[in-house]
Amino acid sequence: MEYLDNIIDRYKRIRSMRELRHTYTQQYALVGFGNHCANNLLPVIQHLQLPLKYICCTSEKKAELISQKYRGVKGTTSLQDILLDDTIAGVFVTAHPHSHFQIASEVIKAGKSLFIEKPPCENERELKTLTDTIKLYGAKLIIVGLQRRFAPATQILKKRLKGETIRHYHYRYLTGLYPEGDILFDLFIHPLDYVTFLFGEAKIKSLDVIRSRDGGQTLFLILEHQEITGMLELSTDYSWQDAQEQLSISTDKGLYVLEKMEQLDFTPRRSAVLGIPLEKVFPNNVATICLYGRNNFVPTMANNQIVSQGFFSEIKTFADRVENYHEGNHALGLESVSHVYSLMTEIHNYTSKKS
Repeated sequence: MEYLDNIIDRYKRIRSMRELRHTYTQQYALVGFGNHCANNLLPVIQHLQLPLKYICCTSEKKAELISQKYRGVKGTTSLQDILLDDTIAGVFVTAHPHSHFQIASEVIKAGKSLFIEKPPCENERELKTLTDTIKLYGAKLIIVGLQRRFAPATQILKKRLKGETIRHYHYRYLTGLYPEGDILFDLFIHPLDYVTFLFGEAKIKSLDVIRSRDGGQTLFLILEHQEITGMLELSTDYSWQDAQEQLSISTDKGLYVLEKMEQLDFTPRRSAVLGIPLEKVFPNNVATICLYGRNNFVPTMANNQIVSQGFFSEIKTFADRVENYHEGNHALGLESVSHVYSLMTEIHNYTSKKS
């Protein structure tokens, strides 16, 4: 028993020392300080102990309070102070979506690595301008903050799907009314990006929109990827208190069901002989395997919703790559969302005609 205790203690010491040795040396700045940033992104920056030098906002009073609250951080209303500071290597942009394009342009021109929250811009024209700016001023590291890409369940799912033949998928993304913004760029960009991230470029095979009297909208889409077809229901005609997000993927080996990035289950496909399902002949219990799920009983970082939703990994990925820069890595940057913007443009044109 003593031998086992020694092994456990040794493992804990090694793990603790490894975490302490993982330090960040570059300087960072944060532009924009709304609720999303304060509740989801800043806690991760603080947990990772990223050297945060500036927090930039539009209010002088707010900037003064930031300097008082966060020791060692300078609150400022001047983006130029950040752009002209040669010690700043990475900039997190989490401002109002309407200002993302202009801020991103300035950060790219200043030669700094950029993490930009979704949406990085408002249309395909602005996206092309940003990618052209990158080519003109040099390829710096850019990551678009679409956090579902970074969720632990996503990493498991992508690894599993590599060895399987995907037949089709069904995605339901249902929220309440959203009168304060653009539902495509603020909400539906998430599921549209997620399916293109998992299954590749897509074309719209079928599209319809249903509008309710109180302002709710429901989009029904059939997307065609290479050898994969998917159906999406994207809606603001339900409830925020009971918002739903479920992705079901049918493969040759079975069925994957992902619930709100919080749980990933797999049910193996039942055998059939000459098209006859053996489960009807020899009924037995269905064995569903849980591939990922948060343990709400154990209050560790891994079981925090900031981790399961992907916020932790997106910030850490950006910081790790800033510290160990990989030139020309576009897998998570602006070019990776070009197909999503094409889809949203087509959807926008269709819904405009229907209104």
